Amino acid sequence: MTIFALSSAPGQSGVAVIRISGPETGNIIKSITNKDLPPPRKAKLLKINNINNSSLIDEGIILWLPAPNSYTGEDMAELHVHGSRGVITEIQNNLLSTKKCRMAEAGEFTKIAFVNGKINLLKAEAIGDLIAAETQIQIDQAQSIIRGKSFLKFQDIREKIIKILGTMEAKIDFPDEDIPEIVTENIKNEVENIEIEIKKILNDNKVGEKIRTGFKIAIVGPPNSGKSSLMNYFSKRDVSIVSEIAGTTRDVLETHLNFDGYPVIISDTAGIRASKDIIEKEGIKLAFKKAEEADLRIVIIEPKNVEFFGFLNDLFDKSSLLLVNKTDLYDFKVPEQLKKYNPFYISVLKETNIDKVISEIKFILKKSLYTSTDVFITRERHRIELNNCILSLQDFKNKNMNEDFDKATEDLRVAVRTLGKVVGKVDVEEILSSIFNDFCIGK
Repeated sequence: MTIFALSSAPGQSGVAVIRISGPETGNIIKSITNKDLPPPRKAKLLKINNINNSSLIDEGIILWLPAPNSYTGEDMAELHVHGSRGVITEIQNNLLSTKKCRMAEAGEFTKIAFVNGKINLLKAEAIGDLIAAETQIQIDQAQSIIRGKSFLKFQDIREKIIKILGTMEAKIDFPDEDIPEIVTENIKNEVENIEIEIKKILNDNKVGEKIRTGFKIAIVGPPNSGKSSLMNYFSKRDVSIVSEIAGTTRDVLETHLNFDGYPVIISDTAGIRASKDIIEKEGIKLAFKKAEEADLRIVIIEPKNVEFFGFLNDLFDKSSLLLVNKTDLYDFKVPEQLKKYNPFYISVLKETNIDKVISEIKFILKKSLYTSTDVFITRERHRIELNNCILSLQDFKNKNMNEDFDKATEDLRVAVRTLGKVVGKVDVEEILSSIFNDFCIGK
């Protein structure tokens, strides 16, 4: 089936790009231009007409990209036209009226490219990440995966297992002969080395996922301690309502920021205190949940509630910063119990020592998101399948290969299949749907 979609951003723009892919693409271009197809991969200025009454819709650049040398591997074309809503709508209506094509679904162009072998599954996912990238480090990670380093590593591991599996299955031709002990030992050593290799990849502090989705920071503390003011300061805009009335923030408010090229999601949470208000209690429950999920907790208190030690003991660890706010308003002696947390003494209102807090956050970000590897795990799906592969390899090692030969061989087959789900060497339709549904329509 031939598909089409707006591949540039919706709305008014100087130029809009409408992409068409499928076997009828050439005939459709001829229908709307009343001209022969332009030379392959050469831009040509053509008039785009209404196929019903031959009236002019627009004049734009047409790119003809015949199969198999196109993004999808099918016949493709791109219409570069003026980006008014009227022009875009009229062209799309005309494409539909040809009865030769339909609107594309989310990510369908890239899905077709994968199915046609133009890209592997990791590259397909990375293309989606590149489109969504907001910071340089996200761009760098996506480009590294697109260049194929992660794919080559996972594919290499998969081929090592396939090679061992081939040795095992060779015994099928000689079912009455036991595998020599030295061969058994060598195979298990190879499997052990593969397991260590995968564990090393998994031991990455989830850097790839943090870069892709954003480093999560939760601002938590008692009411009126300055959480919302700090959130607004970081955001450089009024994200949260600031009020002297306790309990103003009842839900979790989030904003996406760029800290020196590092993607950050900062959450402002409800003030934690004993409350009988049902809605506020739900907000406090969400605050604790958000704090537990965060990569970094900023615990903010003020001199009037420095005795809030129960709260600190519950949430404060090496992934936390303690800020004592409103130090411009009070002259207080720091309790000994507080000193062990190495607090920052700040005033959000006067911007006192905020620069030191920001420097510390940047230091934590760089340390947490540093990686020396070119192999990135960017999705929980990858992590699950790699862990499943390890389990299958461990099951294999625990079996007596002469007594449980068939079961041991099946363990290796399962290991190969799980890695196949990562690189796209297995036909699993539900996995493909979940991946490409996250794309924008024109990709």
